[in-house]
Amino acid sequence: MEQIHTEKAPAAIGPYTQAIKVNGLIFTSGQIAINPKTGTVESTTIEQQTEQVIQNLQAVLQAAGSSLEKVVKTTCFLKHMSDFTAFNTIYGKHFTGKPARSCVAAKELPKDVLVEIDVVAEC
Repeated sequence: MEQIHTEKAPAAIGPYTQAIKVNGLIFTSGQIAINPKTGTVESTTIEQQTEQVIQNLQAVLQAAGSSLEKVVKTTCFLKHMSDFTAFNTIYGKHFTGKPARSCVAAKELPKDVLVEIDVVAEC
């Protein structure tokens, strides 16, 4: 089992790692719309936040030797299910392999963001 860390994605804001690589799979922690250069959430719309989240996931996956194309499962948390269509538009541009997915509404997310995503990917 190998812990994955990259400066190109936000540092963990709790007692966890950005991802774990084990048995040919990578399990990421949930990523939110923190800009890794500033350490803050700068975007305010679901579209902007989803883009930042996916950029963060890409950075973690690349550090682990993988990519978005190798994602087999995503778990998505939305603050407002009314953002589902706008979220899907951005999500669909990046997850073109159509991995398995769960998408649920969450009452609250860290730093009051609109979206959080974690993934499982092949190495």
